[in-house]
Amino acid sequence: MSANRERWRWQELRTVLGPGVLLAAAAIGGSHLVASTQAGAIYGLGLLALVIMANLLKYPFMLVGTRFTAATGISLLEGYKIQNRFYLPLFLVITLATGVANIAAVTMIAGGLATTLLPGEASLWSLVLLGISLLVLLFGHYRSLDRISKVIVALLVLCTVLATAMALISGPAAGVVDFFQPSPWTWASLPFLVALMGWMPCPLDLAAWSSLWIFAREHDSGQRGTQEAIEADFNLGYAVTALMAVLFLLLGAWTMHGTGEQFSPQGGAFADQLIELYTLNIGVWAKPWIALMAFITMASTTITCLDGYPRSTSAGVRLLRGKRGHAVQNHADQQRWILLHAALAGGVLLIWPGAMRPLVEAAMIVSFLTTPVLAWMNLDLMQGRQVRPANRFQPPMVLLAQVGLLVLLSFTVLFVLSRIL
Repeated sequence: MSANRERWRWQELRTVLGPGVLLAAAAIGGSHLVASTQAGAIYGLGLLALVIMANLLKYPFMLVGTRFTAATGISLLEGYKIQNRFYLPLFLVITLATGVANIAAVTMIAGGLATTLLPGEASLWSLVLLGISLLVLLFGHYRSLDRISKVIVALLVLCTVLATAMALISGPAAGVVDFFQPSPWTWASLPFLVALMGWMPCPLDLAAWSSLWIFAREHDSGQRGTQEAIEADFNLGYAVTALMAVLFLLLGAWTMHGTGEQFSPQGGAFADQLIELYTLNIGVWAKPWIALMAFITMASTTITCLDGYPRSTSAGVRLLRGKRGHAVQNHADQQRWILLHAALAGGVLLIWPGAMRPLVEAAMIVSFLTTPVLAWMNLDLMQGRQVRPANRFQPPMVLLAQVGLLVLLSFTVLFVLSRIL
């Protein structure tokens, strides 16, 4: 009986598997390859606890996007509109302010990494990847995005686990090194900590993407899963993002900490440094695998961001126009927003080619500064009148969310003070 039940659960999970994998594909990007790697490179293992804490403290707020939709049958954005008349407009302001910058930032990193595999300029490959992603989303719809992301995430996990294992076996690149020096807990380190927290494991507006991807999967498959199965899909994807954050930090610590290497702000140069430092410690034979792992990381983030930001913007605007339920999603409308976001991101890449570091840091900081606002909105919605008491967060999860909100707000206040004083 137990075996049959487990087989039934696995079959049910397979029918709903998708939005959680897409979340992993979107999250495992700048926060992992850039922020986690640099955290390990600069501070060794000193920020390992912070990375784990960031994943833990953001978990309740990210879960809201999945649980709310599974429990109520409406999108997170529609819940915003019903809960408080200011929530939906505020979300749209945030996503419009960060969307183009984040798409341009992750595409720029991916373009730089492409130069480690193919000849050409980083800016050119950034535009090529943006164009390919645009074509896939315009003509392939959700099904293509879902299938591509599942393959990408599987390859990414395999490559990263192998790379980390090889790095640990080879030993630290700098030889005998103190993995807890220098201390990250200084006033001067605060901007980096804020940037790390901003994208770790992802900005909170991705909770709305998960909600809308559930609708897209239901429309594509014609099946609606149970709340238990839908949350299992989310938990699988979130667990993968947390694991990958730790692995990238370990890679940075073992291959770069103590070497004195300074990262270039130019996309192509940064990519070369990243790959060379990895392969220097692991072995030249592993360079193609390391390069492929890094490129896959950012390519998956590029295509999911180019879907997620326009999808949530389109749905939010349609809600303001009076649409409800599954009608908040309209493919033709999404296509227009995808084209607009791609055009604006492409403009950024053309006007500021190679200026990766300022763009990435700006996107991370904006994402972090808006995190406490979105966290409050999500918690208020989850515990509000639209959700039955049985489906709301229970005391342990509420406590975790409250602690998370307090920590995120404290970091935000400290960052603002550091800029004023």
